[in-house]
Amino acid sequence: MYGQHPSGGSLEINAADSITDDNRSRNKQELDRATLPRPLDATRQSWLLEPQQPKKKKYVDLGCILVSRKIFLWTLGTVLVTTLLAGSITMIFRHVSHHKQTEPQLDNYTVALSKALMFFNAQKCKFKKTKHNNVTWRGDSCMQDGKDHTGGFYKDLVGGYYDAGDAIKFNFPMSYAMTMLSWSVIEYSAKYKSAGELDHVKELIKWGADYFLKTFNSSSDTIDVMVEQVGSGHDDDHYCWMRPEDIDYERVATLCYDSCSHLGAEMAAALASASIVFKDNRVYSEKLVHGAKTLYKYADSVKDRNSKRQSREFYKSSLFWDELLWGGAWLYYATGNVTYLDHVTSHDIAKRAGAFLSSPYYGVPSWDNKLPGAQLLLTRLRLFLSPGYPYEDILSIFHNQTGVVMCSYLPYFTKFKRTKGGLIMLNHGDPQPLQYAANAAFLAALYSDYLDASDTPGWYCGPNFYSTHVLRDFATSQIDYILGKNPKKMSYVVDFGQHYPKHVHHIGASIPKSVKKETCKGGWKWRDTKRDNPNTIVGAMVAGPDKHDGFHDLRSNYNYTEPTLAGNAGLVAALVALSGEETSEAIDKNTIFSAVPPLTASTPPPPAPWTP
Repeated sequence: MYGQHPSGGSLEINAADSITDDNRSRNKQELDRATLPRPLDATRQSWLLEPQQPKKKKYVDLGCILVSRKIFLWTLGTVLVTTLLAGSITMIFRHVSHHKQTEPQLDNYTVALSKALMFFNAQKCKFKKTKHNNVTWRGDSCMQDGKDHTGGFYKDLVGGYYDAGDAIKFNFPMSYAMTMLSWSVIEYSAKYKSAGELDHVKELIKWGADYFLKTFNSSSDTIDVMVEQVGSGHDDDHYCWMRPEDIDYERVATLCYDSCSHLGAEMAAALASASIVFKDNRVYSEKLVHGAKTLYKYADSVKDRNSKRQSREFYKSSLFWDELLWGGAWLYYATGNVTYLDHVTSHDIAKRAGAFLSSPYYGVPSWDNKLPGAQLLLTRLRLFLSPGYPYEDILSIFHNQTGVVMCSYLPYFTKFKRTKGGLIMLNHGDPQPLQYAANAAFLAALYSDYLDASDTPGWYCGPNFYSTHVLRDFATSQIDYILGKNPKKMSYVVDFGQHYPKHVHHIGASIPKSVKKETCKGGWKWRDTKRDNPNTIVGAMVAGPDKHDGFHDLRSNYNYTEPTLAGNAGLVAALVALSGEETSEAIDKNTIFSAVPPLTASTPPPPAPWTP
């Protein structure tokens, strides 16, 4: 079939297409009817009309009760997580707490330092229990010292320290001991504090200083007499072997009038150095300074009349000019008064003190020889303040001589012999060598620290240059020997290490506290017994071995087993100098200069006119 196209062409109509359109129409009607809602049968209606059944819960049977499984799992999980978290927190807390509470392990020198200070507690006349003084076998003793004396310049002489194994108080070595303790505190207060011993050592210094103020008219500007010692070196105090707490006999106080220039200057050094230690307590410090000035004035005034009277049975000063140099140096540091500096930097006093001599005992520091310490003390002034003219001349000499002394301590030189075990024989083989070795160890360690603090790497011994480590090595070798690194494997400090003297020559340590009062002669059985001392005198450095490293632990032989104040003071000073870590800032550079005003170097005089 054909039709006409609107544009004029023919249009063919296919019959098959027409049939297909009719089928599409019928299929559409059927689809439309399929979309209409149909009636549901009874079963399907029940699915829709009946309420939805809830899910069946699951339970956990715990025996006595049923618990929802979901709740049970949540509870169990919460408990496990909480337990794990709590355990972790506890472990962390314990670790942190343990880390904080664990103290760093102390080095041997610090341990020995604490013990060495304890010796001074056992030497006190009159007993005062304090935090640091827990010597259970000591009590009040010699409480009548000086009280039997009527009139005069003192009311009582109770206090101070017994010198060694007996009950005598010798002011000369006691003053030296207190000066050494004060010097060590001034230089190493931070180390004392780190060791927990700063308050302790200051308490010991004050105990000695308070006693010294009793032994002369400390409120006066001028004196002509002072107490030299309490107790007799030949009578009851050496004859009797009885606990100091049981002493009931009268004890003599020996007075000194015009023959104690050495003692006056040494006590001046003790009080002046202590005034620097207690500078924060202005009233007390000024009291100490005033006493030091009075004593030094006395010492200087009687120097031309000084004699060697035999009242000094056991501690004779071989010279007194070194004490004047030593005391004057300390007074300069304590006051800043250049009059003292002028005095101690004069060629006359240096010459008289032996600065230009060359004797076998030159450079041997002790209670009798203050020259090595005084020269080092004044070398400090040159290193850190460099006052210049007019002091430079003599200060440079002291500095040079200090270097010479340090050279003599080194094993490369032969001035002083050594035992096979390495102990330097500063007293040339005489008994009781340890106190000299300890003093030298302190000076060597201190000079090493001075050089380090002034950025000086070392010093010259002739043409050879030595580093500061060499000095420290010397100091440690001597102190290590004392603490047990010796052929005997013996610690010469009581209660340090496993092997130390058990028969110390010491009255108080040798007699049990519980026994009844002994008579003078009755106590000899405790002196002569071969049993160990019933009381341990902690920290006491005994006299030491002989020149062959031999040692006999005999109470009857004081040349081996007797400790002394002066010896322990040098030991304490050396131990604190070597304790802790070695740093370039080991010393306190400034405290000793607290009272010293700024120094301006004077203009030197013009040279003499030239003459042809």
